Amino acid sequence: MFSAIMIDKTDDQQSVSLQQVDEAQLPEGDVTIDVAYSTLNYKDGLAITGKSPVVRKFPMVPGIDLVGTVRTSDHADWKPGDKVVLNGWGVGEGHWGGLAQVARLKGDWLVPLPAAFTGAQAMAIGTAGYTAALCVEALVKAGVTPDQGEILVTGATGGVGSVAVALLKKAGFTVIGSTGKASEADYLTQLGAAGVIDRATLSEKGKPLQKERWAGVVDSVGSFTLANACAQTRYGGAVAACGLAQGADFPATVMPFILRGVRLLGVDSVMAPKAPRLAAWERLARDLDPALLDVIATEISLSEAIAAATDLMDGKVRGRIIVDVNR
Repeated sequence: MFSAIMIDKTDDQQSVSLQQVDEAQLPEGDVTIDVAYSTLNYKDGLAITGKSPVVRKFPMVPGIDLVGTVRTSDHADWKPGDKVVLNGWGVGEGHWGGLAQVARLKGDWLVPLPAAFTGAQAMAIGTAGYTAALCVEALVKAGVTPDQGEILVTGATGGVGSVAVALLKKAGFTVIGSTGKASEADYLTQLGAAGVIDRATLSEKGKPLQKERWAGVVDSVGSFTLANACAQTRYGGAVAACGLAQGADFPATVMPFILRGVRLLGVDSVMAPKAPRLAAWERLARDLDPALLDVIATEISLSEAIAAATDLMDGKVRGRIIVDVNR
């Protein structure tokens, strides 16, 4: 038996509870993992609170991230004792996830835990930080360089934004964070932001083309925020879009793209192949100061995860939440 957060649904009624689960109920997979830590991401918050139908089958163990030790393996790449990380792949949506003491997964979904990080630190990074690294990689590959101007990070106090600020600063960029939490300016400065703007300046309908400011953008917000960020991006600049915290809509025009050559780069972290995953984790191991993770992350127990998911959806959480599944 092991402890797990379990989401179930009867008719139109969803229930969520901490349960004892028999290991015989674990789903199919070629690697069984003793989980050390998981996290609470925005998608986990949606799943646990039921605010969006992200869970595709029931019952479901949420948790799109985990780190742990291989117990048994029928996969050629992994052996018992290996330390591994899982991000995405539909885990926590269509396959039991990380908010449990034991997981059974496909070995193809796993990457090795970088030697630079402990398990808790890897989960302080989690899918949010790994996605931030994918965004930075996308901007760099698009040819955006520090001498071209400022980089905007929207949703800067969130998980993606927090890590993006730190990585961009390390890469030599001048970073401006957008947030609705004016009290968190010191937090963003500590991570490496050179300035902070109020998210209200981006979150309402704006002109199709606006004053050029940003050489590049990392956006986890979507909707009007993304549209305005594109409208303010400088000639030849690039925008890495990876989220929809404000909305999935994109109320924009083609003007920035055809008149200024702005490039909109879609960044997917869920089904990304192994090569970009490894490149993202290599950037994190090289450029992210582990000491900053103590600033970014808060640790809770598995029994606290359900309540914390509500706080996350209510906008009461800064940075990242690590879940110690064994307490």
